[in-house]
This record gives sequence, C-alpha cells and structure tokens, in this order.
Amino acid sequence: MRRPIAELWGTGSYTPKRVLTNDEFSKMLDTSDQWIRERTGIRERRVAGADESNACMAKAAAEQVLADTELTALDVQAVVVATCSPDRLLPSQACDLQAILGAKNAAAFDVGAACTGFLYALNVAEGLVAAEQAEHVLVVASEKLTSIMDWTDRTTAVLFGDGAGATIVRRGTTGRGILSSYMKSDGTLAELLYRPGGGAAHPPDEALLKDHSYYIKMAGREVFKAAVLSMADACDKALARAGLAAGDIDLLIPHQANIRIIEATAKHAGLPMDKVYVNVDRFGNTSAASVAIALDEAVRCGRVQPGMKLMFCAFGAGFTWASTVVQW
Repeated sequence: MRRPIAELWGTGSYTPKRVLTNDEFSKMLDTSDQWIRERTGIRERRVAGADESNACMAKAAAEQVLADTELTALDVQAVVVATCSPDRLLPSQACDLQAILGAKNAAAFDVGAACTGFLYALNVAEGLVAAEQAEHVLVVASEKLTSIMDWTDRTTAVLFGDGAGATIVRRGTTGRGILSSYMKSDGTLAELLYRPGGGAAHPPDEALLKDHSYYIKMAGREVFKAAVLSMADACDKALARAGLAAGDIDLLIPHQANIRIIEATAKHAGLPMDKVYVNVDRFGNTSAASVAIALDEAVRCGRVQPGMKLMFCAFGAGFTWASTVVQW
C-alpha cells in the first residue's frame, strides 16, 4: 500500500430548506409514497428555492469546510467544482464561486462527470497537489438538479434533489489520505441518461421547451443494470490498486441514486449494509453532490473516525464511473 500523496481535510455541506415529500409528489403526479419508496428507497428530497442558486449552495458548503479547517478563502490555490447543473454555461460555476467566496489567489474550473463528478474532482485535486500546483485545493460538488428536471415525468422527477458538499485536498501530512482511485467512462451509453437539448447542437428555442428535451431523460432499467456493473467494477479496481480486500473497508459511501443499486453494490463488494452509509431516503439523488454530502454527514455524526478506511464509489451520465479509497 503506497503512502498517500494527498489527503482530504475537513468537510462541509449545504442542503436547501424546502423538503419535498413523496406524499406531496402524489398530489402532482400519478404516483404514491409506496411506489416511490419500493423502487428507489427515497421518501423525501430537498428542493432549492429562487434564492438558493448553485453558487450560493456551493458557497455555503465551502464556507463550512473552511471553518472546519480554520483556513480562509485566501489560503486556497485552486477551486474545482463538480456540477452538471450550473447557474449559467459561461463562465464556469467555479469562477462564480471563487468570486463570491473571495478566493482571489486560486485558479478555478469545473469538472463535468455528472454523478461521478466529486470523485473525478478528487482525482484532479490530488494531481494538482502532487504537481505542486496547489497547497490547498477546494473541491466542491454542487447541484440544482430540480432546475433541469421534468416535473411532469414521474420516472425522473421523484429521483432528484438539490445540495452541495465540499472538502479540502492537501498534501498528505499524516500517512493517511487517498490510497487509490479508479476512473472509467463509456460514451456509447450516453443516451441512457442525458439532456437532449440546450447545448450548442440544439440551442434553446421554443420547441425545446415544448417537447421537454431541455430536461433530463433516463432509460431506467438500462441505467440500473449499467450502474450496478460499473460501480462493482470501480470498487474492485480501487481495492486492487490499494492492495486491500473488501473486509479492510470500514465504511462504504456510495452515490445515493437508488437503494437497490446501493444494496447490489454492497453485496458485490462483500460488505454488510451496516458498513454502508445511506441517506438517499432523505435527500434523493443529488448527482455530483451525493457522495460529498454523505461524507460530511458521516463525519459529523461520528460514523467516520480517524484511521478508518473509506471507499467512495459512483456512476453517472456519460456513462462515467469511479471509486476512491481513503484512509481518514
């Protein structure tokens, strides 16, 4: 097992004030609390209001991790934001965050890997630290998915929620940190989970809104199958690279997409569910922010203790998938 180059230092998160329950959804769509819970494990999610932009949520999570580490925004040399629901397409969400945070000494850019974005961003941050491009990298995953969600489509509308999570990546100082990472993509599966319009190939117009091609589209059964296979692959590869077995992992923090996917991933990894952190029931699928929010919760409630070995894994549109093993 190699000595870690970089470590995660501190955590932070923010979730919107408004809680939207399954019962409320049943008044808007042909669905029910039972139908949603049985298929997804979700019973409620958070929905950002007009005053809770992606940037505002990212700032709140970032300020929490800065307070946690006793750093200031001026101590940050790079800001890396993982998101697929930015406030605007130009400039990057990271540049907007840098501005409102006051991190004027930092380079800032986004990482686009959908639900896998936080893990991709951790890899990028580790590289910046290893190359001595930055001493402290602020990694934030922030999503306002409800802004690109089709509220008339019960197969997707009930799944998503909003929120942000953050951490600092710095050079390893304690012998703990990132033990291994694995990333993979398969662009041939793109149309299983995607937004057909809104980009340069199909710019916004009246037809785009009428046919709902501006919003997220998903082939549910196919995504489920691909997600289970890809997350299992990611876990296997990351464990092998770390020279560890599943039994060495103290806590698995997976992407919170669907309780059945989480259970299938844990089963493949050989981990009992009491070694898996789950909050999909309360927040739904928050895409890139999912693992980051869960990590912050797990740290703050005492599920994560110094010295523990954690494994993060995620899959997302692209298709992308990844896993990271960390000694906390």
